[in-house]
Amino acid sequence: MLRFAPLAFACCLLLAAGAASAKTPANAQLLKRGQAIAQHNCGRCHAVGAKGESANPKSPPFRSLARKYPLSNLEEALAEGIVVGHEGLEMPQFRLNAAQIEALLAYLGSIQK
Repeated sequence: MLRFAPLAFACCLLLAAGAASAKTPANAQLLKRGQAIAQHNCGRCHAVGAKGESANPKSPPFRSLARKYPLSNLEEALAEGIVVGHEGLEMPQFRLNAAQIEALLAYLGSIQK
């Protein structure tokens, strides 16, 4: 029985690697959708990428949002519609569905520093 243990272990590693690589394109698509949502809804004021400055200095770069509060706290606000201003510039009102929220939060999580 022990002589099959290395073979079983190797098979498990191959299956795990295959499962991980199978998830990668889906994750990449999710992040790409999240980035597009951020750019479309927020990019006129916020730096939505891993680099760059916000067009409005009062609008925090998205890569630093997790320093202020947990990103998961945004889920409800994104579903109901965020209504906030950045000293004279009102944020556009928008509501996201569950799939859009998942994508945006995944993207935000991927760029935090």
